Amino acid sequence: LLITYLLVLCIQNKFVYIVCVYIYIYICVCVYVCSNPRMACESALPAIMDEQALMGLNPNADACYRQRALAYFEQLKESLDGWEVCAQALAKGVYSDDHVKFFCFQVLEHQIKFRHGSLTAAQQQLIRETLMKWLQAQLMNVHPEKPFIRNKVAQVLALTFVMEYLTLWPKFFFDILSLVGLNPNGVDIYLRTLMAIDAEVVDRDILHSPEETRRNTLIKDSMRERCIPALVESWFQILQTYQHTHSELTCQCLEVVGAYVSWIDLNLIANDRFVNLLLSHMSMEELREEACDCLFEIVNKGMDPVDKTKLVESLCQVLQSAGFFSIEQEEDVDFLAKFSRLVNGMGQSLVLSWTKLSKMGDVKVSAETLRAVEGKVPLMLQLLIHEDDDISANIVGFCYDYLHVLKQLPALNEQQKTNVEAIMLAVMNKLKYDDEYNFENEGEDEAMFVEYRKQLKMLLDRLAQVSPELLLEAVHRVFNATMQNWQTVQFMEVEMAIRLLYMLGEALPASHGAHFSGDTTKTSTLQSMMRTLIICGVSEYQHSSVTLEFFETVVRYDKFFLVEPQHIPSLCFCLHSSPKVRSRVAYLFSRFIKTLYMHFISSCTDNNAVFLTYSAEYRTC
Repeated sequence: LLITYLLVLCIQNKFVYIVCVYIYIYICVCVYVCSNPRMACESALPAIMDEQALMGLNPNADACYRQRALAYFEQLKESLDGWEVCAQALAKGVYSDDHVKFFCFQVLEHQIKFRHGSLTAAQQQLIRETLMKWLQAQLMNVHPEKPFIRNKVAQVLALTFVMEYLTLWPKFFFDILSLVGLNPNGVDIYLRTLMAIDAEVVDRDILHSPEETRRNTLIKDSMRERCIPALVESWFQILQTYQHTHSELTCQCLEVVGAYVSWIDLNLIANDRFVNLLLSHMSMEELREEACDCLFEIVNKGMDPVDKTKLVESLCQVLQSAGFFSIEQEEDVDFLAKFSRLVNGMGQSLVLSWTKLSKMGDVKVSAETLRAVEGKVPLMLQLLIHEDDDISANIVGFCYDYLHVLKQLPALNEQQKTNVEAIMLAVMNKLKYDDEYNFENEGEDEAMFVEYRKQLKMLLDRLAQVSPELLLEAVHRVFNATMQNWQTVQFMEVEMAIRLLYMLGEALPASHGAHFSGDTTKTSTLQSMMRTLIICGVSEYQHSSVTLEFFETVVRYDKFFLVEPQHIPSLCFCLHSSPKVRSRVAYLFSRFIKTLYMHFISSCTDNNAVFLTYSAEYRTC
């Protein structure tokens, strides 16, 4: 009846007819929108950004504003075209607030990373135009954007490159280079983008799916064919132009060269003009550390062993001629740490070349390479014994590899024996604690020294493999000299001497700890040192490190007391003021008793009643 009534009214009244048509259209639209919630979400997005939501991007904003900003971010991400609002804002430079700009790039990044394949050609073109317009605007800015925004832009550009370089944007680098030229703001973004591309395509520390790995391989192959020479030329121009005026840009460029040299044609970098430029940077205080790192990456590049030897030798000659091998005159320890790493890389590269040539049976060339390795040993020793542990630690790898080479030789010549002895003395010297070590409250510096000591132990173990006789003799000599005068020697000297005896237990391993049977030379020397340790009275030294090392050594060589049980009464696991020391010694005492229970009981006479009293005290620790 209602419908009939309306039809009659429509026929009689044209105005009512028009109203009914509009009502009908409105109802149809509502029904369609309700049945398509995504459409509802998109249509709800305004043509301009939600200013109140953007207020929540400020770190000092209230929680309600931050919540609204987060919801708005999710809304823009879920929308199929909401990101275009952000793109327009970036292209037109609508916002000056850093947090809003970062927010817009985040939205853009999400679209490229997760929805690039579903975007239309026009939308993909909009992204490219947005990025290029933003980059062009930076060339005019007096003050560059904040670093966190520049890094985000570089990430977005790198993602776009990865998605489009092989298909839609093969002139990616040429477009950017032609736009930025040598403008410092533009060069900064260009270099950051190159490092972001390295992270996306090359960095081996980042896991990639098999499909991504294949894509990255194609990208690198295509770059080698299309643009790498142009990129290398741009790097040279940047280094040459800004080396005296913009040290930060120059360091960025050196980092880029170091990152890319591992997979591009080395001849583009390892040539006279580039190497001379890098060597000049080695003499500039603000550039020298980054130049060292760059040279390290060049030396570290995989290549033919003969070519690698020639490269390293030529570089060494130039560095030596320039005076860089005279490290005793260098006071900058940060630079020396980098230089030590470079020498370590050169030394290890030569050792690797020698190994490959030896396996190939090329006797003549491998002998020449071995001479090249040994030519670097004096410099290696200077760096190994340096008072700064970071400098010393950076050369340990070369030292270890050199000892591995010596181990493979049928016999050592006199110079090689001298080198081995020098390494032994260096390791012994560097094992010592310094005055600043905090035994009561060990922090980061102390933890780093403990790790460094582990590296030195590896060297000591390798020395034992190369020449166990030399090592045993050297330790015996140092140990006896120290124990004879322990009352007047600093704690670090005493601790080091006992530590060396302790470390021999692993460096010269014995089956089931039977160090005092078998080889007469070894057993008699160890037995003599243990006897000296017990009877010289060094256990009374008033320092926690000496006390701990003494009892650690006694328990490691507990089989000594099976050979000479008369020394058991001389032991006194005495109480110490430090709870940490008391706890550790109590544990060591329990281990000692388990091993030597019967000998211990037979030795417990009235003369060592104090010893038993202390033992009872320790059982309560």
